Amino acid sequence: MKKYLLSSMIIAGISMNTAQAQPVLSPSLQEAVHAALSLSTDLNTERLELEKMELERKGVWNKYIPRVEASALYSYLDNDLTIDIPAATLPLTGNTIFDGKQTFQNQGQVFYGGVTAKAVLFSGGQIYNGAKAMEAKAKGSTYLLEPKKDAVIKEVIFVFDQLRLLDEADQLIAESRKRLDKEQERVEKAISLGLAIPYDRDKIKLAGLELETRQVELSGKRKVLMQKIGDLCGYDEAQIAAVVYEVHPIMIPDLAALSTENRAEAKALSSFREAYTYALKKEKGSLLPTLGAFGSYSYASLFNGSTSATIPLTALNGTAYNYNMNLRLNEATLSPNWMVGLAFKWELFGGFERKHKIEAAKINIDQVDLKLNDTKQKMKLQLENNKARYETLLRQIDLADQREKVASNNLTMAEKQYKAGLINVTERLSAETDMYQSRLNKINTLIEERQAALDTYAATGTLQSSLQTK
Repeated sequence: MKKYLLSSMIIAGISMNTAQAQPVLSPSLQEAVHAALSLSTDLNTERLELEKMELERKGVWNKYIPRVEASALYSYLDNDLTIDIPAATLPLTGNTIFDGKQTFQNQGQVFYGGVTAKAVLFSGGQIYNGAKAMEAKAKGSTYLLEPKKDAVIKEVIFVFDQLRLLDEADQLIAESRKRLDKEQERVEKAISLGLAIPYDRDKIKLAGLELETRQVELSGKRKVLMQKIGDLCGYDEAQIAAVVYEVHPIMIPDLAALSTENRAEAKALSSFREAYTYALKKEKGSLLPTLGAFGSYSYASLFNGSTSATIPLTALNGTAYNYNMNLRLNEATLSPNWMVGLAFKWELFGGFERKHKIEAAKINIDQVDLKLNDTKQKMKLQLENNKARYETLLRQIDLADQREKVASNNLTMAEKQYKAGLINVTERLSAETDMYQSRLNKINTLIEERQAALDTYAATGTLQSSLQTK
């Protein structure tokens, strides 16, 4: 792509040899950009989301860490146990026992305490693949921060450029005011000498009122911009005034070589595809068994226990009588109780749930592939559109400079001709308006060119790496 030589371009006293080959920020403007990046609610929200993702990833890996649990239990028992078993005859005495239902009254106290450790030895790759999926997802989300950072950078530069535009407009109004004041004095003298009519004075006065109207409009726009900068950067008026830089055109040295290979959006989608691939492996891992290990130490004790019951007995001679049984237990303790072992679990059939999850994971990969291809095409189209806009505005800068020169010459000529009486006051004021509009159009075109250049760099994914500080 051929380079455009703008040797005739003089914008606010800036010649072509000072045009920027890359976006160059003054230290004060760079500080404003950094302040906006650190203050941005969207960026800070996304950073917090990334922190949550990192915690979730660690949580998945932590499933390999053994779980240690301690438990304790104390209970008081008080119950009745009713049994009905076939009667039996004692071989020695010949007495019959358990004839009919028997009720036992039981009481006691139980204490249990123990520590158990469990660990996953094999999960079919579900833990590993799940953690890698979270890692790839976080990586993709990190890439998506870059376009948002680019948007903040462009917005900060644009609003400060708009302030420079208002400064230029204020300067133009001040210059026009001086020229109109001189014309006002000259017309007043001419009227007193009978060489001019009050109509000329009224036209000049009307032009002055128009300047005041423009000044009021500029004040309103400046107030809005100051508020916007305050919201973006957290700056007050003194800090905004301390941001000083010159508005230069931004030149892109090798426009034809630009590409979208470094776009963060494509990298993010590639990372998301990787995440879905790991998610698919994770779902396939659910078809494999899970193996775990466990170990425990426990203490169990039954104490202060008692059992009482009235048991009917029948002697050999057929005499029936009751035997009052009353048993007591001081303590029955099981300690130490060590257990170590392996646990195996394999879900052989889950109602096609796993099959459906595997199919859904495959669909997610196909969707990302389609979106990635579509995004690459749209990014290329966006880059070409930005390049065309940049080239157009680059030509318009030269045309705007020529228009300003013509308007400046016309204004000088109109001043001379008006003094000589060759043109009327309307033509003189028209030249003044043309000068104002041409100079304002020039700086506005320059600002648009800067935005187009920044958009072009952003469309290649190299805006932040291209930024330089004086």
